[in-house]
Amino acid sequence: MSLVGNLEDLGLGDILQIVSLSRKSGVLALHSRNREGTIIFLHGQVTHAASSVFRENLGDILLRKGLVDMETLRAALTLQKETTPPLRLGAILAERFGVSKEAIETLVKEQIERIVYSYFGWKEGTFAFELGEPAELGATSFSPLQFMLEQGLNPQWLAMEGSRLLDEKTHRGESLEEDAPPSVVDMETLFEEHQGIPSGGVPTTVKPSAGNPVILFIDDDEPTREGLADAFGNLGFFVKVFADGKEFLEAVKQEYREGGDPLLLVDLIMPRMDGSGILGGVELLENIKKIAPEAHTVMISDHPNPEAERRVRDLGTPDVLSKPKKTEVRGPQGLQALHALAETISGMVRSASPSVPSSSPGGLFNLGAELLSEFGDEADQGSARGPESPGLHLLKGMLQELSNPSLGGGVILLVLRFASELMNRAVIFHVKKEEIVGLGQFGIELEGEMADTRVRHMRIPVDEPSIFKDVLQARVPMRVQLGSGPWDTYLRTQLGGGHPAEVFLGPVVSEGKVVALIYGDNLPQSSVIGDTEALEIFLSQAGLAMEKTLLETRLRVKNAN
Repeated sequence: MSLVGNLEDLGLGDILQIVSLSRKSGVLALHSRNREGTIIFLHGQVTHAASSVFRENLGDILLRKGLVDMETLRAALTLQKETTPPLRLGAILAERFGVSKEAIETLVKEQIERIVYSYFGWKEGTFAFELGEPAELGATSFSPLQFMLEQGLNPQWLAMEGSRLLDEKTHRGESLEEDAPPSVVDMETLFEEHQGIPSGGVPTTVKPSAGNPVILFIDDDEPTREGLADAFGNLGFFVKVFADGKEFLEAVKQEYREGGDPLLLVDLIMPRMDGSGILGGVELLENIKKIAPEAHTVMISDHPNPEAERRVRDLGTPDVLSKPKKTEVRGPQGLQALHALAETISGMVRSASPSVPSSSPGGLFNLGAELLSEFGDEADQGSARGPESPGLHLLKGMLQELSNPSLGGGVILLVLRFASELMNRAVIFHVKKEEIVGLGQFGIELEGEMADTRVRHMRIPVDEPSIFKDVLQARVPMRVQLGSGPWDTYLRTQLGGGHPAEVFLGPVVSEGKVVALIYGDNLPQSSVIGDTEALEIFLSQAGLAMEKTLLETRLRVKNAN
């Protein structure tokens, strides 16, 4: 899953807090005015940051501070090359050469903070966050001289401190961005036998031969084709443009026959291949799935069409990205929007693994625009916008509601409200010691009886086999099928019958125990549940909010006594 948005809509402070709340691992890629930056998260903590602006490396800092000399640094790099898997440079210097581990960690921490704080001055551009597991991130090819922390930094603290520094420097009329001192390490000498990216940790513009996929792009508007192709060319991509659907599909076949793995960029609203209709993009996508089901396809459109976008999702392709209207691309604002769109897609490509965006349904979100709209603001219509997603547009506001000290027992109602944005029906259950008890619902329709009344009378034993048992033990969200056992049959009957295509089960964990469960499905429709990443983030924070409320209640009782 990728989270994609615009820095104009959502500041880095909000991005850091929202990503950290998931407590997951991944790479946040930032792009702004020909600058590139990266922040690595492990289990929600920042362990690495790199910027094309800061070309200093760990060797520079250690030499400048007098902790090592050039010969020691060269010897440590030689040892690093010979170890499998490679040890971090700081560990080698501390264990083999007697350099203070604490001093190295302090320098690395200060440099990561410095780089992250500089990003707060990036007021325009794009961001893309790609989820990844620690093992995958550990295998990432980092330069031996890059900054990497064993114990990460708290992103929420970085967000608060970065915002404070930005406010102070803005008040004094200073720029948060600073010029990094030049590198003092002779990289040619040190890396004669080492392979890695430049010392700053972020590659310069990558040419197609360096790993960027070929882009096959079809659009019926010539200025859009030329403008977007030029934008991708400036970012180091090789683009083949098409106006004819048959020629485009033949090129797709040719690429796959030759062993290629192109990125396919398709305009949604265009004539079909026989010249009729306006949903030629859907027709092309259907043919692409026949030629190469695994093909990585990004759909773009300058006009909302809910029905067409639903068909695109049903075909297993991420939601549609917005492009400027045909009348706009003739002017400078439209060209700027095309360059922003190319930069967004480039961020998706370069932050994903492998080097193409995820093709899972609902995998792309314009997080910034959605959160901005939650507060009644209009996003800049001249910029390229990603698709909107129910759930993410609520996340920021509802997380703020969770922090309301007067919320009390309203946490459960917020969970139910959030779930209503992502699925057709949901039931919230209270998990007691011996049974699971219904609390509330939405979307359940019964004949001759109030759905709330029936739900509140539902009782399912904790120890009996049911779809709930595995979730209670694992304490993680799951997608399951209703079984045929007695308690699953009871659950289906109590909720009005029917056979949902998929069921989402999300636990609320407080003090190490599951205290509540959310059940959701899409009946009466026979469709699976969409992306629930935002809801899962919210559930984890709901458990923490309940712990805080419980602790405050205990303290009040203790003080009263």
